[in-house]
Order: sequence, then structure tokens, then C-alpha cells
Amino acid sequence: MPFTLGQRWISDTESELGLGTVVALDTRMVTLLFPATGENRLYARNDSPITRVIFNPGDTVTSHEGWQLEVVEVRNDNGLVTYIGTRLDTQEPVELREVLLDSKLVFSKPQDRLFAGQLDRMDRFALRFRARRYQSEQYRLPISGLRGMRTNLIPHQLHIAHDVGRRHAPRVLLADEVGLGKTIEAGMIIHQQLLAGRADRVLIVVPETLQHQWLVEMLRRFNLRFSLFDDARYAEAQHDSDNPFDTEQLIICSLDFVRRNKQRLELLADAEWDLLVVDEAHHLAWSEGEPSREYQVIEQLAEQIPGVLLLTATPEQLGMESHFARLRLLDSDRFHDFEQFVAEQQNYRPVADAVATLLEDKAISNDEMNALSDLIGEQDIEPLLQTANGKGEGKQAAREELIRMLMDRHGTSRVLFRNTRNGVKGFPQRVLHQIRLPLPTQYQTAIKVSGIMAARKSAEERAHDMLYPEQIYQEFEGDSGTWWNFDPRVEWLMGYLTSNRDEKVLVICAKAATALQLEQVLREREGIHAAVFHEGLSLIDRDRAAAWFASEEDGAQVLLCSEIGSEGRNFQFANRLVMFDLPFNPDLLEQRIGRLDRIGQARDIEIMVPYLEKTAQSVLVRWYHEGLDAFEHTCPTGRTVYDSVHEQLIGYLAAPENSEGLDEFIQACRKQHNALRSQLEQGRDRLLELNSNGGAKAEALADEISLQDNHIELVNFALNLFDIVGINQEDRSDNLIVLTPSDHMLVPDFPGLPEEGCTITFDRAQALSREDAQYITWEHPIIRNGLDLILSGDTGSCALSLLKNKALPVGTLLMELIYVVEAQAPKHLQLTRFLPPTPMRLLVDRKGTNLADKVEFESFNRQLNAVNRHNGSKLVNAVQQDVHAILQLAEPQAAEAARKLIDAARVEADEKLSAELERLQALKAVNPNIREDEIAALESNRSEVLASLNDAGWRLDALRLIVVSHQ
Repeated sequence: MPFTLGQRWISDTESELGLGTVVALDTRMVTLLFPATGENRLYARNDSPITRVIFNPGDTVTSHEGWQLEVVEVRNDNGLVTYIGTRLDTQEPVELREVLLDSKLVFSKPQDRLFAGQLDRMDRFALRFRARRYQSEQYRLPISGLRGMRTNLIPHQLHIAHDVGRRHAPRVLLADEVGLGKTIEAGMIIHQQLLAGRADRVLIVVPETLQHQWLVEMLRRFNLRFSLFDDARYAEAQHDSDNPFDTEQLIICSLDFVRRNKQRLELLADAEWDLLVVDEAHHLAWSEGEPSREYQVIEQLAEQIPGVLLLTATPEQLGMESHFARLRLLDSDRFHDFEQFVAEQQNYRPVADAVATLLEDKAISNDEMNALSDLIGEQDIEPLLQTANGKGEGKQAAREELIRMLMDRHGTSRVLFRNTRNGVKGFPQRVLHQIRLPLPTQYQTAIKVSGIMAARKSAEERAHDMLYPEQIYQEFEGDSGTWWNFDPRVEWLMGYLTSNRDEKVLVICAKAATALQLEQVLREREGIHAAVFHEGLSLIDRDRAAAWFASEEDGAQVLLCSEIGSEGRNFQFANRLVMFDLPFNPDLLEQRIGRLDRIGQARDIEIMVPYLEKTAQSVLVRWYHEGLDAFEHTCPTGRTVYDSVHEQLIGYLAAPENSEGLDEFIQACRKQHNALRSQLEQGRDRLLELNSNGGAKAEALADEISLQDNHIELVNFALNLFDIVGINQEDRSDNLIVLTPSDHMLVPDFPGLPEEGCTITFDRAQALSREDAQYITWEHPIIRNGLDLILSGDTGSCALSLLKNKALPVGTLLMELIYVVEAQAPKHLQLTRFLPPTPMRLLVDRKGTNLADKVEFESFNRQLNAVNRHNGSKLVNAVQQDVHAILQLAEPQAAEAARKLIDAARVEADEKLSAELERLQALKAVNPNIREDEIAALESNRSEVLASLNDAGWRLDALRLIVVSHQ
């Protein structure tokens, strides 16, 4: 094309310069000024990487003064273009010479980018289409929000999370027994609520000792970066906002941090949270006349925050008043009178008995049939009862339907979930090995001297000291480097490890210093590889230590953990636990064993306890084992017994040489433990456990998610994404890949990829054993950020390819058009359940014939070849009118297909949301645990969803021009 002064061109290689103007010409060169940046460029006239910019009728252009013109006609005067049309703001006819176009012109429509020569590589076009297709498919899956967690696929956990996570502002009590994963369930619910847009701001309030555990669990398992607020962090945030809690969206803080300062509590309550999570809720003491300060704090927050999750391992039978108090925090209108609540609980006994009869396949007597009719409260269930009592094929289905009716009407499943180990099954056995060792004379001397000097200490302080004789010896001798030379526990540990070199062994001790000293001894004396894991390490260093221990190849045989350092980590690939010393209370003991004793543990847990005779250790090991049975079984009564006998226990620990009455004390504790345990078993609510467990539906849910794990489409897409974005990939053993940023990435900083890089895996089992590796799923931030990066910009929206096919005439044109059907709506409506941004692919020839159904994308894409960008621009200019004609022929076809998608989405949304609403309204009539605000929210959601679908539209998202060639 000949050049003329004043023409507008765009650089093929530097599109960020904007629109350039021809300002100088000679026989060989042309000079362009780019007013947007004030830069000049000199190009050869014959073969320059620039493209002429000419708009067409129907386009909208912007003048340098900012007003816009809808083009009706294009006039060419001696090589210069004038646009004739209607000014959009005044609706007046106007002409605009091309020299007066806005120089900051950005081509966003695919057809504009095509005509401007801004062609993408073929692989980027393919990536964009795949991203659109995969994103649409993922939105539609009912398991959305449940796949991205680094957790085992435990059915009862998935069932609870699937039920609660989809609710509007859920307010529930999670009361599973120890080891069944309440923290995991809460994390799954939080994850779903955040992904779905039902929640944006989450506050987690926990005991101070559990803050770090929650922080690690949320980050490592759910990729949720919470901020830990303590006094220092709070003071720092005061400089940034009038309300420091507005500076972060996700916050963890301790209950004590909230309780200590009234003004701080007021600010916390005013911060407009969407979801409150409270762990260890059974410690919130309450009575009608005198609620504790801790209870009042949580009550104030729960009144302000729509969604509330309370976590407790203590079932209601350990205190009806305490149980009522927790339910009262969830719904003070429903649970307002304690006496009435007690009466209601008594009424659940016949329901539980009826469920037992139905579950155990017993014949249903006439009296039981009458009772079931009364409990369900419907007149038309007689045929169902007869079928359930018969012998035909429908018997089991009829019994399941009766149980479902009982759940709907009488279960507390809307507010309470509780699973027990008896109900869940799948746990390993625990085997205790007590290793009694003599007390060295060095310790005897140090303890005697310490006893004389300890008169100023309280009994509890002395008891703590007596549990760790090496600490007493170090204080006595002033030498921290010799105790291991004579401590028989060290000799026993070295012997045990050397005779079990093929086994991974977790060793836990109370103090970080002890762990560090043991590592040195094992390394220097026996050459044993031991990783150390304690609270003084950074998160990265802890990850490295855990990864070294987890690695099958060249990994550490031993992991030496301190008490606090082991919080929040699970090492269930190992089954050997050595307690080098004993913790002070049953909660910490269960936490230690819980590092290995989890659902999914394939082997029995071997628990080794080397202890020194005539010390507090010998007393404590007896009390835990004989008094509480806490080593070989979970001990839900432990804290209750511990609190009731605390002073006596402290006395025996502080003076272990005084064993008078110890046998009787331990027997009394065992009697109390057995009585409480019996209460728990008698009070088991079969209906509640059945609902909490999820049954066959929960199993099916776990299976469905498992099918999505390590899916080949995800792996291929992710690796393709990393290649195109420019992220370096290095394969490692054990299904691991190391990602690092490169100097040529699409963006300077890829969201979610650290500067130092990261290790990833697509394998769930590997991710569970290697916590230093990120577990990549469709829901991982790296994939979600990658999808956003590709789809929110122009990457891959315009391409040109050659099709070498001798069966077609040379020069045959095809247009591959990707339209997107979408509706704009607030995230909390979850419109993507019914109409996610959905790609529609058309493959149109010059006659307007759509060949997409006959030509599959992937196989077609493999037949195409790339075109040099500069040659491509010339080719596009030559067929510009043909392209416009094809686009006009395709538009009506896209409109028709889009309307069908929108109509189908509207019908689906109406049917599902109406059915959900009708079910909830029907349940409300028979079950008081259905909240009015839930029904109101669902009604509002339905009307807003349908209104948003009415406004849905479609647009051209990407195109590829295909030219047939024989060469």
C-alpha cells in the first residue's frame, strides 16, 4: 500500500506505542510519529512491520478530543480516510479525518486486532479456547469448591462440607470426635464460601495455642492466606485504618486477644465479617445467670456476623446446659429457653429408637408403625410402611425414605453435625509399648538439689519441672551438652532406630532444645539422618524438614518435633511414634498421637514411651494409660477428668516419690472415665450420626472427586499454560515439578508464583506426604490466576493459520469464531451454576456454512500451520472485505445458538431454585431448625438469578482466520 502523509498505522511489534501518524517520506524510508508516547520510528518502505489502520461501517472510533463516532461510511481521498457517521453523545452527523483519531487507540475486539495486524501465536489461540471450555465445565460441576484441598477424600468430611458450604450464611455446630477432622471440615466450608462469593471476609477465633496450627492448615491445605492478629499486628494496622481489622480480609486471632480489650472487641464486631469460626467452643462457659466473659465475647460477635461455625469435640451428653449454650449462639430465637430445650431433647428418644429399628432391618410392629406415623405426621405413609415391613424389592428403599422423612422433621442436622469413630470406622489400632528405664544418679542428685531450691515455686511449676529431668540437670550443672551421655532414653532411642532403619519414626519431645540436641547425638554417634521441626523455624524451613522426612528417596529416617512445632502437621505415611517425654495434659497427648492416627492411616500405630522410673514421667504414663486409656484409644473424657482431678494429679507429679494413694487415685479416674464414656455411648443419636455421616451419597461424592484427581486434561492444560506464560519447568522424581519465573514471562509477576519458585504436584497422595509441594487442581490459585490472566486480556484472541489441504482450492477462507455467552451478576448469586461464561465455536466459510459440528477443534488445530506475523498482516489486508462478510453471516447463527443456551439456563435455574425453595418451605412447617432468613435469602436469590439471566448476552471473544494453501 502506498504511504501518504497523515495516514494512521500501528506497529506490529510495538502495539503499546498506540496509533502512529506518517510524518515524513523519502524514496526508501517512512517516518511515523506515535503521539501517545511522543516517540518516532523509522521504517523501510518496502517491508516494514507496520499495519494500516482503517475502520469499517459499524465500528465505533474515538477522536483526539474524546468524543466517539459510529461509522456509517468510509471515504478515501488520495490515500487519506475520512469517517462519516453519527456522534454518539449528540446524535449529530459528523465527519472525522483519520489524522484526528485518538492516538491512544487500543484494539480490544478480536476483529479490530485482526485488521490492525495484532496477530497472536496459534498456541495462544488454542490455549484461550481451552481455558474458556475448561472454566465453563468446572463452574458447572456440583463438586465445585471441594476438589482443591490438600486432604484425603474422607466421605463424612466431604458430606458435611458439601451440605453446609452451599448454604447462605451457615450457622452450624461441628462436633465430630477427635481425629475425625473438624478443622478440615471447617476449612472446606470456608473454601467453598469464598470461591462461591458467599463470603469475602472470614474471622477465625481460637485458643492461643492453636493459632499457628490454624494458620498452617488454612495455608497448606486450602491455599488460604490468613493474617495472624496479635497485639503487635494490631498496633501496626492502627496506622493504616481507623479500624485495624479492615486491613485484611482473612484474620485469625486468639480468644484471649479479643477478650482483653473492650474497644478492640467493638472494632472487631463492627468490621462486617461474613463468616465467624470458633474452635474449642466447649470452653465457652455459660449458665443462665452467669455467662463467662469468653462466652459473652463470642455472643457479641455471633450477633453481628451472618455465618457462624462452632467447633467442639465434646458432645452434648457431657453437659446439656453447655450444649444448649452453644446452640444458643447459633440461633438465639430458636434456642431461647433451656427447660424447653431439655424437654425437646427427651422427645428425640422415640425418633432415635425408630431409626434403630429401620436401620437394623427388624420387623416393624403395629405399635412402631403407629409411632412412625405420628413422628412423621403424614396421613399417606401407610403404603410406605407396609412396603418397609415386607419382603419385596422396594423394602430397603422404603426404609431409607422413612429415615429421610424422620431426618427432615426431627433431626437437628440443620445446626449440628457429629460423627464418632464407631460410626465412621477405618481407623488403625494403637499399640502402646512402655519402656521402663532406671533413673540415673546424675538426675537423682539434680532433682534433690532442685527440690530444696524449688520451695519458691508453685506445685504446678514443680510438676512441670519434674517431667523434664534433663532441664533440671542443665540448670543444676550449667552445662547443656552432657545430659545425653548418661540418659538411658537416648541409648534406647539410638538402639531402636538402628534396629528399625527401614521405618520412618516420628519423635516428639516437649522442648525445641531437646530436639536439637538429640539430632546432634543421632548424627554424630550413629550417622542417623534426622530432620528437626520446631517453633523457631520459619514456615519454609519447616516445610523443608517435613519434605525431607516424607521423601522415600534419600529422606530422613527420623523427624524430631517439639510440642508446638508439630502442631497442624500430619505424618500418616509413618506409623512409629516415640514420645521422648510426656505432655502435661490429655489434649496435647491426643494431638501428638493425632499426627499419625488419622483416617487413611494404613497401619497400626506403634507408640513407644521410654520413661524414667521414680519420676513424674512414671506417674503420668500410668495415669494416661490406666486412668484414661488415652494411649490405645481416643479419650473424649480426658479433659473433663483432668479438670476435675487437676490438683491431686499435680500433687503426685510434683512429688513422684510420694506414691501413697496413687493406685486408688488412678482407679477412681478410670471409674469416672468409664462412667462418662458409658454416658456418651448411651446418648448416641443414631439419626444425627446417620445424617452427619452421609452414607452412600458421601461415598459417591468422594468417588466423583477422585475421578477428577490428576486428570490428564488438567495436567496438559497446566503445562501448556506454564509454557506460554513463560514459566520454567523442571521435572523431579516422585511426580514433582519445580516452577521458577523466567525473564520472558507474559507478565512481570505471575500471581501465585513466588520469586524463588515453587514445587508442584498433580498427585493427591504425593501432596499429602510432601507438604512442601503445592497440590495443583482446577481450584488452585496458580491455575485460577492463569485462567484470569489469559481470559481477562487479549492473549490468544486473534490468530491466523494456514491449512495445507489439496482437497480444497488454494485461497479458500475459513473463520474459526469463539463467542462467549455470559451474564453479569454479583458473585454471591452463583450464576455460574446455570450459565458460566460459555464458549460457542463456529467454523464458517465464505457462504456462511458452519462446519464446527463436523470438524472437531483439537484434530483440526493439529492440521494447521503458523504464518509469519508480517506476512500475515499483508494477507489480512488483502481479504479484509471477505472477513467482514463472513462475520456478518456468522452473527445470526451465533445469536440463535446463544439464545438457546440462555433459555436452557433460565429453565434450569427456575426448576432447581424453585424446587429448593419449596423443599425448604415444606421443611419449615415441620422442622423449627429452618431459619426464616435462609428462606428469604433463597427467594431473593431465585428472583435475582432469573432477572440476571434475562439480561444475559453474548460477544465475540476470539477468532482465527484460516487460509488454505498447497505449500
